[in-house]
Amino acid sequence: MAGGWAKDGAVQEQIDASVEDAVSLARSRLSGGESLTHCEECDAAIPEPRRKAMPGVHLCVACQSEMEKTQESLTGFNRRGSKDSQLR
Repeated sequence: MAGGWAKDGAVQEQIDASVEDAVSLARSRLSGGESLTHCEECDAAIPEPRRKAMPGVHLCVACQSEMEKTQESLTGFNRRGSKDSQLR
């Protein structure tokens, strides 16, 4: 049951769309292929255990952490304009 001017099922559609966006984002961040022996950013050696654990890794742990911090700050708002995001 939707309230106001929203059609029936609108809340579930918004939830489904948010989940689909999160899954797409997670899939886009997965690496694949051959791992590099040295970091693309700082040229530090990438340890063998990391290369085995994360196939297709291109960054050392420090550079990967910095990249993830940047990505988190860019995805911090709800573009669908839910009431929860407007109240913050």
